[in-house]
Amino acid sequence: MAPSLLHPPSQLSPAAALQLSQKAPTVLQSSPSTVSSSPLSALFTASETPDLWIKYENLLLSCLRTGDERAAHQCLERLVTRFGNDNERIMALKGLLKEADAQNNGELEKVLEEYDQILSDNATNIPIAKRRIALLRSMGRVSEAVSSLVQLLDFSPTDAEAWSELGDIYLSQGLYSQAIYALEEVLLLVPNAWNIHARLGEVQYMAATASGAGDVSSQKSLAEALKRFARSIELCDDYLRGYYGLKLVTTRILREPPNRTKQDDADDFVLPDTSTAERLHELATEKLSEIVRHYTLQDRGWRGYDESEIAAARDLLAKNAAGA
Repeated sequence: MAPSLLHPPSQLSPAAALQLSQKAPTVLQSSPSTVSSSPLSALFTASETPDLWIKYENLLLSCLRTGDERAAHQCLERLVTRFGNDNERIMALKGLLKEADAQNNGELEKVLEEYDQILSDNATNIPIAKRRIALLRSMGRVSEAVSSLVQLLDFSPTDAEAWSELGDIYLSQGLYSQAIYALEEVLLLVPNAWNIHARLGEVQYMAATASGAGDVSSQKSLAEALKRFARSIELCDDYLRGYYGLKLVTTRILREPPNRTKQDDADDFVLPDTSTAERLHELATEKLSEIVRHYTLQDRGWRGYDESEIAAARDLLAKNAAGA
């Protein structure tokens, strides 16, 4: 399925982002460059719709990813003409372009100072606060980024995106318990987000791997990981990452049978017995094989997977077949 300018491009592959950015000349030529109050303008320009401005923003982001900063600035100019310089979302996009244009750390520091000034005038400017956090993280100032995220969440505790970002930062630092807490907060806000269930399962699995085999905390983390992966595929029947994680967890359970005595004292959700683990393992293997096969054949309805995830699934299946 071809990428669309109506969908956020953040999760697109580099090739898909390039495909979108190459549409810039056509989109910019066919859409109005200015917004006029004259009724005659409708005779000479395309009609203004909400989709038009979504396209401009997503095109801007795709162009930045592929290095077409000239087209990105043209998209921004049209957004500024329509919504003005004081619009908070426009301010964040302007800051993003300044970050992209920065040639060194000193210029990034100047952008950071601009963010600080904007927030000193209006501390509730959420888009700018998020851009500031992203810039701090990209500059390696992780502790400041975490502090700023915590402050943002104190002000806006129902911001699932901010909780997810906090969890990702904690995970990058190897702080599994803190990352798990942050992702659990995300699920309180979006309980049916199958990708977050799988992500939480991945972090729980990492925590189990970091613990010693047979350790009580390791078995508890494995049990939680299994539960999260199972929930993710319950919510989305063809979710590759859910089945991939389920196969990893069940493989470990089958190799390291759980200590039942320790489990009874550890948590109310225990690991499954060997028979159940084998059935779950077979289910995950069968489904991953189906996804890889259909994707490889480019069958209709099976083309939306990420190529790297397909490659990882293919490798996992190969290792399983080899008995690794």
